[in-house]
Amino acid sequence: VQLQAFGGGLVQAGGSLRLSCAPSGRTGSSYTMGWFRQAPGKEREFVAAIRWSGSSTSYADSVKGRFTISTDRAKNTVYLQMNRLKPEDTAVYYCAFNPANRLPTMPDNYRNWGQGTLVTVSS
Repeated sequence: VQLQAFGGGLVQAGGSLRLSCAPSGRTGSSYTMGWFRQAPGKEREFVAAIRWSGSSTSYADSVKGRFTISTDRAKNTVYLQMNRLKPEDTAVYYCAFNPANRLPTMPDNYRNWGQGTLVTVSS
């Protein structure tokens, strides 16, 4: 499975960005897509995950109420809508693929990764 993430950029605190990721290849019909981020000098951390059906989602506490993960199966794309961004949201954001129909939060549970897209939030 190949992944490409798009949508990063520079935004002021309080602003919004939408990231997108389109998995391609043999994904199967029941899988999970996740978003992670990694700030300089820090470990990669879980942000959000969604079952491809869209039936279930999971969020890190730090982004609950501000970020929304969703899928558009017609476009074969997963989105991460990020609102009320804070400087501490600055990181490289990665989309990831898990072939099982669960909502794992650990990076090791994801098999395929996109190249990452940089989000910078200025204060």
